[in-house]
Amino acid sequence: MRKSEVKRETKETTIYIKINLDGSGESIIDTPINFFNHMLKCLATHSLFDINIKAEGDLKHHIIEDVAITLGQSIREASLEIKNINRFGYAIVPMDESLAIASVDYSGRPFSKINLETGWYTIEDTATEDLIHFLETLAIAMKATIHMKVEYGFNDHHKVEAAFKALAQALRKALSQDPQRVGIPSSKGVI
Repeated sequence: MRKSEVKRETKETTIYIKINLDGSGESIIDTPINFFNHMLKCLATHSLFDINIKAEGDLKHHIIEDVAITLGQSIREASLEIKNINRFGYAIVPMDESLAIASVDYSGRPFSKINLETGWYTIEDTATEDLIHFLETLAIAMKATIHMKVEYGFNDHHKVEAAFKALAQALRKALSQDPQRVGIPSSKGVI
């Protein structure tokens, strides 16, 4: 099974993450940031990754950033055997009046282009800039290329939730194993 456990301790935060890429979407999410918890639960539910996160720290920004680093490392460790994966994944997800698109290349080349089209500085108890930073940091820590765009919507909660659900679906597809694939999913023979 493709599983990992990663703990990160700094002077600012303590983060523990356990992940199973071949799960059923079960999650235990425990951070002091309610909307962030909601987005992490959406990520687990719609990726079908089992994710257990315990995070505490001094500031919301530090917690969100360090969860991204640790989650990216956890995914990377759980997927060290990258043979036979799809590598690419994408999704278009509606949520009420909002529509979001996400695309992932699990390539070993970290890059992100994130456009959530939010109009407010915060959603519930979470700064929108911290959510964008989470996604950018996750791409770096995973060593993946992630493109996300909210096409339209009115409610910022719905826009961001659609985006996280689209990312979850894209990750699920990219990291799923393809029974037809033999070896590394690259014409170079390495990722």
